[in-house]
Amino acid sequence: MAESAKQHIDRIRRTKFSIGGAENPLTEDLHQAVKNLSAELYAKDVHFLMELIQNAEDNEYPEGVDPSLEFVITSEDITATGAPATLLIFNNERGFSEKNIESISSVGRSTKKGNRKRGYIGEKGIGFKSVFLITSQPYIFSNGYRIRFNEAPCSHCSLGYIVPEWVDQHPSLVDIQRIYGSGSSVPTTTIILPLKTDKVKPVKEQLGNVHPEVLLFLSKIKRLTIREHCQDPKLTTVNSIGIVSETNFVTRKSIDAESYTIHLSARENGKNSEKECSYYMWRQKFPVKHENRVERRSDVEDWVITLAFPFGERLGRGNSSPGIYAFLPTEMVTNFPFIIQADFILASSRETILLDDIWNQGILNSVPLAFVNAFTSLVKKTDAPVSSLLPAFGFLPVKQSTYAKLNLVRESVRTRISAEEVVPSVSHLGQKFFHRPCEVGRLIPAFWDILEKARREGASLQNISSHGLYILDSSFDRPENDDVLDFLGLQKVSDEWYAKCIRGCDLMTSVSENTYVEVLLFIAENWKSMFQGTNMVKVPLIKFVVRKGVTSVSSLAEFSPRTLCLSTDQNQSWLLEWNDEFRCMTKFVFLPQTTRSALKSCSKKETILNWLKEKITVASLSVSEYAKRLQENLNGDKRIVVAYAHFLHHSLRKDVLSSGEAVKCCQDMPLVDNYGNVNTRRNGVLVPASAGKWVSLIGSDPWRQEGYIELWEEYLLPGRFAGVRSNHRELLEFLTCYAMAGDIPYIKPPNAAIPALSGALRKENALLLLEWIKCNRDSLPPKFLESVKGGSWLRTTLNGFSDYRSPSQSFYHTSSWGSILQDSSILVDIPLVDRSFYGKKIEEYKEELKAAGVMSEFSQACEFAGNHLMSLAKTSSFSRANVFSILKFIRHLRKELLSPQSFIGAVKNHPWLRTSSGDRSPDGAVLFSQDWKAASLISDIPFIDRVIYGEFDINNFKEELELLGVVVQFPDYSLIVSHLNPSKLNYLTPDALFLVLDCVRRLSPSKLINALRNSQCFKTKSGFKSPAECFIPDPEWSCLLSVFDCFPLIDEGFYGSKIFSYKEELKLIGVVVQFEEAVKGFVRTFKHKASTSGLTRSTALSLLSCYRQLLGGHLKYSEDLLKAFKKSKWLHTKLGDFRAPKDCILLEEGWEPLRLIANLPFIDDSTNWYGKSIHDYKKELELLGVTVELRKGMSHLVSSLSLPDPSRITPSSALSLLQCIKFLLKDRFGKLPDELVTKASVKWLKTHAGYRSPNECLLFDNSWDLEPCDGPFIDEEYYGSELKSFKEELVAIGVSHDQAKACQLLASHICFAESDAISRIYRFLCKSEWKPEKGASLDRIWIPDGEKWADVSSCVLYDKDKLFGSKLNVLENHYDSEKDCDLLGFFSSAFGVRTNPSIDDYCALWKDWETTKDRLSNDECCAFWRFVVRHGNNTVLEFLSKSVSRLPVNAPDSSNNGGIMLSNMSDVFIADDLLLKDLFKGSPVFVWYPTPSIKTLPQTKLMEIYRKIGVKEISKCVEMAEAELTDGFKIEQQENNLISLGLVRLILGFLSDPSLKIEAEERSRIIHGLVSLKVQETSEAISTEYTLKLLSKGEKLIAKAKQMIRWEREGGVVYAEKMEKACGKRKVLEYATCFGDVIAKGVLWEREDLIGRLSELVKMACLVEFDEDALEFLMKSKNLQVFEEDEKLISDAFSLKMVK
Repeated sequence: MAESAKQHIDRIRRTKFSIGGAENPLTEDLHQAVKNLSAELYAKDVHFLMELIQNAEDNEYPEGVDPSLEFVITSEDITATGAPATLLIFNNERGFSEKNIESISSVGRSTKKGNRKRGYIGEKGIGFKSVFLITSQPYIFSNGYRIRFNEAPCSHCSLGYIVPEWVDQHPSLVDIQRIYGSGSSVPTTTIILPLKTDKVKPVKEQLGNVHPEVLLFLSKIKRLTIREHCQDPKLTTVNSIGIVSETNFVTRKSIDAESYTIHLSARENGKNSEKECSYYMWRQKFPVKHENRVERRSDVEDWVITLAFPFGERLGRGNSSPGIYAFLPTEMVTNFPFIIQADFILASSRETILLDDIWNQGILNSVPLAFVNAFTSLVKKTDAPVSSLLPAFGFLPVKQSTYAKLNLVRESVRTRISAEEVVPSVSHLGQKFFHRPCEVGRLIPAFWDILEKARREGASLQNISSHGLYILDSSFDRPENDDVLDFLGLQKVSDEWYAKCIRGCDLMTSVSENTYVEVLLFIAENWKSMFQGTNMVKVPLIKFVVRKGVTSVSSLAEFSPRTLCLSTDQNQSWLLEWNDEFRCMTKFVFLPQTTRSALKSCSKKETILNWLKEKITVASLSVSEYAKRLQENLNGDKRIVVAYAHFLHHSLRKDVLSSGEAVKCCQDMPLVDNYGNVNTRRNGVLVPASAGKWVSLIGSDPWRQEGYIELWEEYLLPGRFAGVRSNHRELLEFLTCYAMAGDIPYIKPPNAAIPALSGALRKENALLLLEWIKCNRDSLPPKFLESVKGGSWLRTTLNGFSDYRSPSQSFYHTSSWGSILQDSSILVDIPLVDRSFYGKKIEEYKEELKAAGVMSEFSQACEFAGNHLMSLAKTSSFSRANVFSILKFIRHLRKELLSPQSFIGAVKNHPWLRTSSGDRSPDGAVLFSQDWKAASLISDIPFIDRVIYGEFDINNFKEELELLGVVVQFPDYSLIVSHLNPSKLNYLTPDALFLVLDCVRRLSPSKLINALRNSQCFKTKSGFKSPAECFIPDPEWSCLLSVFDCFPLIDEGFYGSKIFSYKEELKLIGVVVQFEEAVKGFVRTFKHKASTSGLTRSTALSLLSCYRQLLGGHLKYSEDLLKAFKKSKWLHTKLGDFRAPKDCILLEEGWEPLRLIANLPFIDDSTNWYGKSIHDYKKELELLGVTVELRKGMSHLVSSLSLPDPSRITPSSALSLLQCIKFLLKDRFGKLPDELVTKASVKWLKTHAGYRSPNECLLFDNSWDLEPCDGPFIDEEYYGSELKSFKEELVAIGVSHDQAKACQLLASHICFAESDAISRIYRFLCKSEWKPEKGASLDRIWIPDGEKWADVSSCVLYDKDKLFGSKLNVLENHYDSEKDCDLLGFFSSAFGVRTNPSIDDYCALWKDWETTKDRLSNDECCAFWRFVVRHGNNTVLEFLSKSVSRLPVNAPDSSNNGGIMLSNMSDVFIADDLLLKDLFKGSPVFVWYPTPSIKTLPQTKLMEIYRKIGVKEISKCVEMAEAELTDGFKIEQQENNLISLGLVRLILGFLSDPSLKIEAEERSRIIHGLVSLKVQETSEAISTEYTLKLLSKGEKLIAKAKQMIRWEREGGVVYAEKMEKACGKRKVLEYATCFGDVIAKGVLWEREDLIGRLSELVKMACLVEFDEDALEFLMKSKNLQVFEEDEKLISDAFSLKMVK
């Protein structure tokens, strides 16, 4: 082989370059052309590297190897050229062929020309020549070739660059193996480049900067290595790298696109880890547009655009990564997160693409669609969870590019992607949902945190996207994704959405407490900015507990009247325990303990608490405050009251209540008394009788009258409340200490007598009583003290005998004062306390005994002696001797110079002295003398009895009597008055009267004055009268007293003129002496008469006459008199009662019509009463307040108005009422009294619709195009023309005249109107643009033709397709479309009538047809499906797919004259295969579509809808089976020309297409199999059987089709139907089609994706009968060729066939 290769080189040198022959004249021109081209095309030295990589990509590689390329640089000079360094390139391709050697030895002779569509990426044909920029002598070792080229002109032909020269010595194969490494054999091709001196550094730099992604768009090379071979690794200067590409061939294909994954890995020397990155590749074809075609790409039919999406960190070397590839990287950094690869036209330098080139612009215009398709595939066509899709969204071109043209691409991507359903919403159970960006909303990050926690905690969030927007998946909705989401145009959800979500997802109860607190914090922090004014206030937010274990939730709006109580953990737990006992505390609620703990741990708990305090009632509740609130809610339940005491007791014991708080709580606490009654007010508390000492001492409860209560025995019993037990009497101890439940001796004594003290007390009780006094000595109540002092409970001794006496009669002897008393003439024994009985203990109570009344002083002894004497006087008459003994005793004490005051004080006030008035005390008695004789006539003065005591004897003790209080001196008017006898004051003589008046003048004693007022002491003309009844007459006002004859006047003749000297005294005792007083008396009499029986006719007229006289006098008129006249009810009215003047009317002209509608109080001027003479006093009556004029009587009308049955109200009465209303409006500035409006709001106005209230009436307006009878218009004919003058008054009482109110009344009246009137009302409402009030229910429409009312839900405005005439009320059919054109719109806006039938109506109609019809008319079918086409969104189609069971089918004859059949959906198919359609066209199995086609119902759109609702395509449902050939199948002849040479060549050319990647061995197998086929021709039909199952019927449809050709693979036989030469063109085309299909399927049965293409080629070749010229053109047009190595395959195959 080496010899052959060398000979080939020699031939090239000889024949092409004339080496060894004549000089070529074009040699110099060719040399200069190559040099100039290489210098101009490449701006950088690196281009040689890209050209070498490009050449390696275009090479052919043996089957089973991973194409690899390796660059090794070494400082060794293995070429012996003196180079400072050498670059070796190793490539495991097939190796250089002769054509390759000849091409590389030429300029513009690349073997890749014209093969761009086959995958070749080289373009200029001189790529290898670029190596001369870094080397002067490149070497190539490949397939036995060992050649080199020289930059310098060859000495033999003067031509450089392209003249090959055989290499014999350097470099040697041993050197190459050593450099490559001894571990494996050297690859087939090795290129050695000894570097120029100045190129070593640039080459090393560029080698070190080779981008790892260089393999990304290379379909062949899978491994690229760059390294430096150096003896000492420390001297290495090139950063070595190994790049490996692995392609995942599991591709996703569509019609014009495919996707796959490439895995790149790169390991650099000096780095321990290997970098890896996977790239999702999207490859899509776009047809080249005519306007973008260029000559350089004239043979290219499709743009193939590949987009690479790096998952992970892109592999790279350096600071930037290229964004655009033209198979190999450019230096364009796009700022896009994906890479664009296409067959771009590059600038000469390969650094950039030509952005203004129309070819490149066409590619860039197609990039957005490719991106959208790729992006959609990445996002939606995967089973990965949504969270894993996030990296894909990182591929969106969020950042702007530095290239303006690329920014247009970016904007186009944004526009297209915004219209796609690519944004994932929250998914459930693994199901993913995607939507357009405008349909998806974002949440606040804080709320996402809440939702994520809620989800982990098991909350149900399935309906999170059911509140108006789909919600972006949480893995996407993060701040770090803002740029991407803003790029897509996603917006935040509305504030109202959060309220719906929290309620709909039940977030407050289905999450943990910590999450619940976070929800509250979220709401609190955003309340003012987001939630104030939203429905968040109605969402159950607040958790609370009333008792342990029962948690409730309330909204802010419904929380009142509860109070949320905040307390310490210990207190709350304690209070909740007691809440079970106190059901009355349900409105005081607590946070659940778990919520409290969560809130306590929240760093922003104050924010939540402050928010709660703003929205609901929140109280910080201590146990004492709880007790206070509890006390307010006990409600008198004695069981709860006792429990309340236990609560306080145990709260104190538990240290949750302080002593001070316990005292305060107990001050006002309710208690249950011994009767079982709850007391909330008390002055004290007494322990129960069974537990107190007070019972043994006093027996009964004396404190009850003072508001004390005795505790219920229940307080003594043990009890268990809230799980805590109280022992016996334990609660009483608490109440004693804190509620001051008292017992003797510590309880305050009652202010009452103690019955038990009236008798003897046992020693211990007596001492207990003294101890009680001691404990309360400073506050002993008087009655108690009195009973102590007066009770005979104290044991005393009297002359050696024991006795029980009261303390006040006992003495505690401390000194010797008895001798004085013993020396006196009065002998009284003194009782002493029995000390021997009480023992020494009694000495501790000296002060208490003294407080109890026990005496120990001399003065007390004297007083006791006196009292003792007085006690004797009570029991028996005091003798004369006793009296004188007392007087003598007093005289004795004075003589002994001892004060007698104590003794006098003891006796002076007791009745022991006999007087004319009986036994009396000395104090107040009188010692008689002649001066007192006159006074004795009018007073009962107690004179000392001179008969018993003797006048002389008693007068001998005047001084002692005066000391005792006896009156001795005269006069004493006070004494006279004090002993006045009122019975003696009646019928007094003048002298007696004057004496009494003197007493009055001197003393003005109330007793005397009162006695005189109550006595008949004055003589009048009517007899003796009391002072108050008496008058002194006066001429100026005597007429007043003459009205009535009951006024008594004092008899001046009886008393004389002296009586007038006592005028003041007379006035003082009540005699009427002045006009004002006379008026008062008159007024009293007048009021009495007026209030009892009323005034008679004559009295009333006399009164009016007197009134007239007083008005003409000089006296100042009394207001009281006038007030009495005006306010007293003394005037008789026609209503039969008496009334005050102000409540009466003097009947005058104008009042008469009003009598029918008002109960007016006219003064009775009939002959039975005042008669017409009453009118003579019109002026006086008017002054007194009587209403005379109609204009001034409106108040009477308002109060008396009583509208009767409307039929009784005459027009004149109604008009008079309106006149009064006019007066009222004028008087009250246009505002009527509410009372009148209320009374006038009944039905009394006559309208054309009957009697109506004013609010239900209308004033007719001719401009409304209505008739008066159309509604409740007031009947103007009935009331007359005068009614029009009262329009303002009618409006004031509620009658409507404005159009808006008229609309409202007519709308409510319309259901009572006649048919014509209804239409007029509808037109009026429409013209007025009337809208129903909010919340009004307008659910009926009048149907004129049917004379009926119909529900709005059953009405539509239009039925364009005339389908719903029997199902719905179509209003356009019932109302004149011309006359009532606006009316239909009115029905829609005012009544909510639908414009057209809805999709629900159409679906219901179809369901009705399914059950009631077997056939539909063409118009019906077209109308229905036309509607579905127009409105067929996803929801509609989903509904149809679930509900439709029958579908229309085309009739076999396609006429459908009898209607369009309805068939079961499972028996209906889409004719997606026309040949199958022809086979089954005789059966009604194909879904219907209109024929001929109509524009509004395109067949394509209809078929798309059929597919979406579940109609199956026939091609996917039919079963095909080739009919068996019978034994008698006749074979006429064998046809060997069927598998022709042209057919084989065509197929081989197709299989050789590099893009198909069919290896030579596989091609050989296919060709040999094809050529070896046995062909048999027959005139009998060859058929195929097709079966179609009709599932609902359980039937099968079978059809047979002629096949003409059949290939039986197992037998290697092809059966062909014999063709007649004169057959028609259809037959020929049918035969060619069948032939192409059979051959393609037989050849490529393992590659179904290629069958269609090959079938078309074979069919076309068959039609031209495989003519050689035609076949050659056909293959060229499809860019097909048979390579040299395959030519032998054809000849061998046919040679073998000939042999066989």
